[in-house]
Amino acid sequence: MATIIIKWLIVAGSVSLVGWLFPGVHVENFWTALLAAAVFGLMNVTIGPILRFLTLPITILTLGIFSVILNTLLFWSVTAVVPGFSIDGFWWAMLAVLGVSAVSTVGNRLLLGRDGKFGGE
Repeated sequence: MATIIIKWLIVAGSVSLVGWLFPGVHVENFWTALLAAAVFGLMNVTIGPILRFLTLPITILTLGIFSVILNTLLFWSVTAVVPGFSIDGFWWAMLAVLGVSAVSTVGNRLLLGRDGKFGGE
Protein backbone atom coordinates (compact mmCIF):
# COMPACT_ATOMS: atom_id res chain seq x y z
CA MET A 1 0.00 0.00 0.00
CA ALA A 2 2.87 2.36 0.78
CA THR A 3 4.30 1.76 -2.70
CA ILE A 4 1.08 2.90 -4.35
CA ILE A 5 0.92 6.05 -2.26
CA ILE A 6 4.56 6.89 -2.98
CA LYS A 7 4.04 6.36 -6.71
CA TRP A 8 0.92 8.55 -6.59
CA LEU A 9 2.89 11.31 -4.84
CA ILE A 10 5.69 11.00 -7.40
CA VAL A 11 3.25 11.39 -10.30
CA ALA A 12 1.55 14.32 -8.55
CA GLY A 13 4.93 15.95 -8.06
CA SER A 14 5.69 15.33 -11.72
CA VAL A 15 2.40 16.96 -12.75
CA SER A 16 3.22 19.96 -10.52
CA LEU A 17 6.71 20.26 -11.96
CA VAL A 18 5.44 20.03 -15.54
CA GLY A 19 2.83 22.68 -14.74
CA TRP A 20 5.56 24.91 -13.40
CA LEU A 21 7.97 24.33 -16.30
CA PHE A 22 5.64 24.42 -19.31
CA PRO A 23 3.56 27.56 -19.94
CA GLY A 24 0.84 25.58 -21.75
CA VAL A 25 0.10 23.38 -18.72
CA HIS A 26 -1.78 24.98 -15.83
CA VAL A 27 -1.94 23.34 -12.40
CA GLU A 28 -3.62 25.45 -9.74
CA ASN A 29 -1.92 23.86 -6.71
CA PHE A 30 -0.55 20.57 -5.37
CA TRP A 31 -4.01 19.32 -4.39
CA THR A 32 -5.05 19.73 -8.01
CA ALA A 33 -1.96 17.79 -9.07
CA LEU A 34 -2.86 15.01 -6.61
CA LEU A 35 -6.37 14.80 -8.03
CA ALA A 36 -5.08 14.90 -11.63
CA ALA A 37 -2.60 12.10 -10.87
CA ALA A 38 -5.36 9.99 -9.28
CA VAL A 39 -7.77 10.51 -12.19
CA PHE A 40 -5.03 9.81 -14.74
CA GLY A 41 -4.12 6.62 -12.88
CA LEU A 42 -7.75 5.49 -12.74
CA MET A 43 -8.20 6.21 -16.44
CA ASN A 44 -5.05 4.24 -17.25
CA VAL A 45 -6.34 1.29 -15.24
CA THR A 46 -9.94 1.28 -16.51
CA ILE A 47 -10.28 2.90 -19.94
CA GLY A 48 -6.63 2.57 -20.99
CA PRO A 49 -6.50 -1.22 -21.54
CA ILE A 50 -9.68 -1.17 -23.61
CA LEU A 51 -8.38 1.63 -25.82
CA ARG A 52 -4.98 -0.02 -26.14
CA PHE A 53 -6.62 -3.25 -27.26
CA LEU A 54 -8.87 -1.48 -29.76
CA THR A 55 -5.97 0.52 -31.23
CA LEU A 56 -3.46 -2.35 -31.24
CA PRO A 57 -3.33 -2.63 -35.07
CA ILE A 58 -2.51 1.09 -35.44
CA THR A 59 0.06 0.83 -32.64
CA ILE A 60 1.75 -2.07 -34.40
CA LEU A 61 1.72 -0.24 -37.75
CA THR A 62 3.30 2.86 -36.20
CA LEU A 63 5.84 0.77 -34.25
CA GLY A 64 4.42 1.89 -30.92
CA ILE A 65 4.28 5.63 -31.55
CA PHE A 66 0.49 5.62 -31.43
CA SER A 67 0.67 4.51 -27.80
CA VAL A 68 2.23 7.91 -27.01
CA ILE A 69 -0.66 9.63 -28.80
CA LEU A 70 -3.19 7.52 -26.91
CA ASN A 71 -1.51 8.31 -23.59
CA THR A 72 -1.52 12.00 -24.55
CA LEU A 73 -5.25 11.90 -25.26
CA LEU A 74 -5.91 10.16 -21.94
CA PHE A 75 -3.84 12.75 -20.08
CA TRP A 76 -5.52 15.61 -21.93
CA SER A 77 -8.96 14.21 -21.08
CA VAL A 78 -8.12 14.54 -17.38
CA THR A 79 -8.56 18.30 -17.84
CA ALA A 80 -12.28 17.73 -18.44
CA VAL A 81 -12.67 16.11 -15.03
CA VAL A 82 -10.26 17.97 -12.73
CA PRO A 83 -11.02 21.62 -11.96
CA GLY A 84 -7.93 23.82 -11.81
CA PHE A 85 -6.03 21.64 -14.27
CA SER A 86 -5.88 22.71 -17.91
CA ILE A 87 -3.72 22.19 -20.97
CA ASP A 88 -3.69 24.64 -23.88
CA GLY A 89 -3.58 22.09 -26.70
CA PHE A 90 -2.61 18.67 -27.96
CA TRP A 91 1.09 19.45 -28.35
CA TRP A 92 1.32 20.84 -24.81
CA ALA A 93 -0.44 17.68 -23.62
CA MET A 94 2.08 15.51 -25.47
CA LEU A 95 5.00 17.47 -24.04
CA ALA A 96 3.41 17.25 -20.58
CA VAL A 97 2.83 13.50 -20.72
CA LEU A 98 6.41 12.93 -21.87
CA GLY A 99 7.65 15.17 -19.05
CA VAL A 100 5.50 13.46 -16.43
CA SER A 101 6.68 10.09 -17.67
CA ALA A 102 10.35 11.06 -17.55
CA VAL A 103 10.19 12.71 -14.13
CA SER A 104 8.11 9.87 -12.68
CA THR A 105 10.55 7.28 -13.99
CA VAL A 106 13.49 9.05 -12.38
CA GLY A 107 11.54 9.65 -9.15
CA ASN A 108 10.45 6.02 -8.93
CA ARG A 109 13.99 4.81 -9.49
CA LEU A 110 15.44 7.19 -6.89
CA LEU A 111 12.81 6.65 -4.19
CA LEU A 112 11.74 3.06 -4.79
CA GLY A 113 14.88 1.52 -6.18
CA ARG A 114 15.42 -0.93 -9.00
CA ASP A 115 12.56 -3.25 -8.05
CA GLY A 116 10.03 -0.40 -7.78
CA LYS A 117 8.81 -1.41 -4.33
CA PHE A 118 8.93 0.35 -1.00
CA GLY A 119 10.72 -1.49 1.78
CA GLY A 120 9.93 -5.18 1.95
CA GLU A 121 6.60 -5.06 0.10
